Amino acid sequence: MPVITCIEDLKRLHKRRTPKMFYDYAESGSWTERTFRENTSDFDRIYLRQRVAKDMTGRSTASRMIGQDVSMPVALAPVGLAGMQSADGEIKAARAAEEFGVPFTLSTLSICSIEDVAENTEKPFWMQVYTLKDDDFMQRLFDRAKAAKCSAAVITVDLQLLGQRHKDLKNGLSAPPKLTAKSVADMMTKLRWGLGMLGTKRRFFGNVVGHAKGVTDGSSLATWTAEAFDQALDWDRIRQFRKMWDGPLIIKGIMDPRDALEALNVGADAIIVSNHGGRQLDGALSSIRALPAILDAVGDRIEVHLDSGIRSGQDVLKALAMGAKGTYIGRAYTYGLGAMGETGVTKALEVLHKELDISMGLCGRREVTTLDRDILMVPHDFQGNWQ
Repeated sequence: MPVITCIEDLKRLHKRRTPKMFYDYAESGSWTERTFRENTSDFDRIYLRQRVAKDMTGRSTASRMIGQDVSMPVALAPVGLAGMQSADGEIKAARAAEEFGVPFTLSTLSICSIEDVAENTEKPFWMQVYTLKDDDFMQRLFDRAKAAKCSAAVITVDLQLLGQRHKDLKNGLSAPPKLTAKSVADMMTKLRWGLGMLGTKRRFFGNVVGHAKGVTDGSSLATWTAEAFDQALDWDRIRQFRKMWDGPLIIKGIMDPRDALEALNVGADAIIVSNHGGRQLDGALSSIRALPAILDAVGDRIEVHLDSGIRSGQDVLKALAMGAKGTYIGRAYTYGLGAMGETGVTKALEVLHKELDISMGLCGRREVTTLDRDILMVPHDFQGNWQ
């Protein structure tokens, strides 16, 4: 096994071992990719305050997210098509998360189905759902999640329209992917990936094919995905979804304090400050810059988590010290998945945990639950001075 010291090491392996179409799908943002870049670069504007002569023994990264014990406040974010990064990718990622003691969130547009993941894991996972028009499909999706004993639902609210990602268009990445001579030739050079895909029966969207009305194969899937998303979504519609699911509810895609208050009013248990990894509205603030104003608006009335841009344990540390109660990784674990399958996801979690643990100690803190802004040096203009 190669020596892995950081998430960037996994990213390099991912690029080498996974077809370009699927690597680019993970490593892309919409339009100019400004928000995609600033999600990570804005973390670099925040500095850590080193403290010395502090007792650093007995450190603990253990915490809770929506009332669930976690070994560190890092959840695996929902990632569509994870089963194309590595054969049965969602199952591999869920197993790694389960073993590490952190939540795994399954995407509606996963390759492995809810039932596939439930059959191959022992502990409950979280289920992400999109805001779709079809009430029957939505209710059955929630019911299937409940039958699989999912312990939380995550409603993604920032995908009414699909942001344009230039790389995906150039690569023919769609639902299902459009294979070209160039993409097939590239896939043939990824021997490990190809052997894995040949050995699995899971190659289409397992939560949709055979479950959505009229979707029985790849061609009917393309028609469904083009028409399924609800551009008329409003908060009353989200209240309807809340009635469909009576368990813990997280709303993902909040970037404005007003929307955070709306999420609070519909009865969500937590919100995720997220710009969809820079894949939707290019030119939006990074998630870490949007976080303080949202925390000011909702206070401690709802649990606030952060997604988008985390590539290290120090990023996790900064988000928690800014006030988030939990964080999510999407690309960071996808790099590991594409690089080395389940082992790679575990390695990504190990890297993040070690960086979080050591950096926390060097900041003079022994417990992750005690982190606050005192360990940070944040620029005065970090939140911006907008007209």
